[in-house]
Amino acid sequence: MRNPPTLLSLAINSAHCLILSLSLSRIFSDFFRSFALYLITFFSILLPGFSEKIQFPKKKTKMSQVIIKDDEVDIVIGALQSDLTWFMEEWRPFFSRFHLIIVQDPDLKGDLKIPEGFNLNLYTKSDIDRVVGPASNSISFSGYSCRHFGYLMSRKKYIITVDDDCTPARDTNNKITDAVSQHIINLTTPATPFFFNTLYDPYVDGSDFVRGYPFSLRTGVECGLSCGLWLNLADLDAPTQALKPELRNSRYVDMVLTVPARTMLPVSGINIGFNSELVGPALMPAFRLGKEGKLRWETVEDIWSGMCVKVVCDHLKIGVKSGVPYVWRQERGNAVESLKKEWEGVKLMEDVVPFFQGLRLSESAVTAEDCVDEIASKVKEVLGGNDPTFARAAETMVEWIKLWKRVRAAE
Repeated sequence: MRNPPTLLSLAINSAHCLILSLSLSRIFSDFFRSFALYLITFFSILLPGFSEKIQFPKKKTKMSQVIIKDDEVDIVIGALQSDLTWFMEEWRPFFSRFHLIIVQDPDLKGDLKIPEGFNLNLYTKSDIDRVVGPASNSISFSGYSCRHFGYLMSRKKYIITVDDDCTPARDTNNKITDAVSQHIINLTTPATPFFFNTLYDPYVDGSDFVRGYPFSLRTGVECGLSCGLWLNLADLDAPTQALKPELRNSRYVDMVLTVPARTMLPVSGINIGFNSELVGPALMPAFRLGKEGKLRWETVEDIWSGMCVKVVCDHLKIGVKSGVPYVWRQERGNAVESLKKEWEGVKLMEDVVPFFQGLRLSESAVTAEDCVDEIASKVKEVLGGNDPTFARAAETMVEWIKLWKRVRAAE
């Protein structure tokens, strides 16, 4: 004869049922979520040992629990200088374990000088012409845009890219930081774009969600883009740098935060990581200035691409993070001379930002490719008549998605 159930066993079974119902779906009301938590707390006080017998849902992933798989990562480098020896040696401790894709600027003449000991594929102008074909008439891979060809050729889940005038940064303890690992950590831990956590990233060891943060949102969403920062020469625009020529960034803030949904940001291509499976097609060389140069403050192609990918992430409920890792950016260029080239982009941004802030996509856009096509249509419709630069950008975006699909279909 079976013994009658005890109060403890009944309480445990009731709590298990409630917790299971919470993990199966988010359609249950906040009332039942709260009731389950109150029930667990009540019996924990009433019955010693109760909380140890409850099998709680899987604990959120902490940064210290992330395992980086080398074969899931490509490091893409756009080579705008012939001799990469210094750059590659500085990054050797962090690059050598991964596969590298180096894309030579098609305007750069001669062979690249690359030290031995790296697993890499090198692409040059002839490779770009062979793969891109007729689409090369509208899609330019010149200058910093050459890295986008590396994105196109990569078949890895995660892509990390750093400008060839940057070296590893040191933290506040003067310890060299591993930018690659930090980007992967950012990408493989959840993002929280729908409710801001005032302790910033709750998945950092030693942190958590603050009081009042909805339990229904604590699982977070996938992160599609990790935006790193810079020490020394910050990524300022040419007007700011020209007015403050001595300004350097020396503040290392060891922090990562999720950019809230529906909030735009200027994404700098200097130091980023992204999940190519989620947002790869949205990072594209579409927006080019009439006098675009070879320096960061002479181009806005990454700013435009960043706004596109942020709209895509918001629509697909994917997160974007900003903060660590930092890189050390070297002195380069003349801000006053660059201002003559970038001023066109500075003016156009006054139209670009409000456009993206108000942009909403249809429910039929369910992939990054769908989203980019729809954004391109909106750009042509709303901004195309304002300036021919926008019309060209819309056309290039459409061609880029066609190229992205064609290259992958040919695998």
